[in-house]
Amino acid sequence: MPNDVPGPLIVQSDKTVLLEVDHPLARDARAAIAPFAELERAPEHIHTYRVTPLGLWNARAAGHDAEQVVDALVRYSRYPVPNALLIDLAETMDRYGRLTLRKQEVAGEQRLVLATTDRAVLTEVLRNKKIQPLVGDRLDDDTVLVHASERGNIKQQLIKLGWPAEDEAGYVDGEAHPIELDTDGWSMRDYQQHAVDGFWHGGSGVVVLPCGAGKTLVGAGAMAKSRTTTLILVTNTVSARQWKDELLRRTTLTEDEIGEYSGAHKEIRPVTIATYQVLTLKRKGVHPHLELLDARDWGLIVYDEVHLLPAPIFRMTADLQARRRLGLTATLVREDGREEDVFSLIGPKRFDAPWKEIEAQGYIAPADCVEVRVSLTESERLAYASTEPDERYRFASCAPVKDGVVEKLVAKHRGEPTLVIGQYLDQLTSLAGCLDADLITGETSVAVRQKLFQQFREGEISLLVVSKVANFSIDLPEASVAIQVSGTFGSRQEEAQRLGRVLRPKGDGRTAHFYTVVTRDTVDADFAAHRQRFLAEQGYAYRITDAEDLG
Repeated sequence: MPNDVPGPLIVQSDKTVLLEVDHPLARDARAAIAPFAELERAPEHIHTYRVTPLGLWNARAAGHDAEQVVDALVRYSRYPVPNALLIDLAETMDRYGRLTLRKQEVAGEQRLVLATTDRAVLTEVLRNKKIQPLVGDRLDDDTVLVHASERGNIKQQLIKLGWPAEDEAGYVDGEAHPIELDTDGWSMRDYQQHAVDGFWHGGSGVVVLPCGAGKTLVGAGAMAKSRTTTLILVTNTVSARQWKDELLRRTTLTEDEIGEYSGAHKEIRPVTIATYQVLTLKRKGVHPHLELLDARDWGLIVYDEVHLLPAPIFRMTADLQARRRLGLTATLVREDGREEDVFSLIGPKRFDAPWKEIEAQGYIAPADCVEVRVSLTESERLAYASTEPDERYRFASCAPVKDGVVEKLVAKHRGEPTLVIGQYLDQLTSLAGCLDADLITGETSVAVRQKLFQQFREGEISLLVVSKVANFSIDLPEASVAIQVSGTFGSRQEEAQRLGRVLRPKGDGRTAHFYTVVTRDTVDADFAAHRQRFLAEQGYAYRITDAEDLG
């Protein structure tokens, strides 16, 4: 960067980084810090990022070193970066990998050990009461036995102590099964191939790609590398069937080789696609379907939408550390704060492609994001003010004034494939009636859902009203307008998923439109600002307009 141009970043000693959004180098600076910094606040002009240990360790595991992190901050910083901060960042990154899990021959057999390049660190962690039950005898000053069944648990505990272990203990081969990509008429995109290679080289971990960028093909590519039996875990039955269709189209697998394990079917085949719901089902205090995990000698386990992994799946994944694990997601953001568990149990981030970079290559559609603000009437404001605090979000989200705005937006984009998305069923039922549109909720049968989604894909219908069941893993490539009327409070990952519904590239190259209808001066507006943070981090700007200006 030229010396006479002040940089777009201000790097502060508390590990916050301020980015001036309108600076000509803002996009370059954002791309440079994205691998290791997390966006915290994103108002119009100055975005605030924070550098965390987990962000630095993910960057390290993905192949970035301290020199690159320091260079990014120094190159784009407007003022000199505090030297103490740079030292701290380098030392934090250096903590990753000082402890290593690996296999070692002990008394003639291969055993799991924790080894160190820094004896004092090993001595420190072995004094911890939560570590002691997980380890066995100390073999020498630098090595201690680890109980094989505790491979996942010890990684979880070590990251909590600030000493994340690099897992080099290897994987069981699993049951061999021939799988090849059938690339007749298509080929893997460069970033998809890089994602597969990054995952395979690392052994296990997470690939982060925008919605619509072909995460399923990354999964298929990993399966073709592995050539083993594979267990794929997905969010719902519709998603399971879309995975099956895509694998049949893109690989040499046949119908008989792919099984569905869901509420409707219990098929165990060389490639089995199971829903999180059926695995976490509890009867009389036990999970009856967990035996699926041991039903075959799986060589690969794929976790779709890994940011939604339910707590019981974390627990069972702790016992699957000897199997290769691939997590797929559009965002590592978890609203429950369990990002460390994803890092420890699925694996660190192995590949991450910025959304705008994929858009620039033409693989996802450009998007126009608009927040439409509506006002409550005076009587509604008084009613809102006297509503119990835990009911205010629902009251504001379901404000009747939103219905007319949605009708205007639908009319504005008449003929374009449009989704109206919300959280509350009474609101969605009312909107479906006003708009004379089909409604899909959790109560809608899988067969009806599939039929309506198919009609939408084929252009027979151009408008659907959907609940949060359509947030994830629904392939509607031609959807070009999404109108969000309510959501899961301030969920950033839900915002990303909903925008993702319209990001698949359009045949005619048109821009996608993502509207969020928000009630001003209420918690609805507060939560909307929180939800937009992740997309702001990816370079999307929200225009704010008043409902009265829609015409």
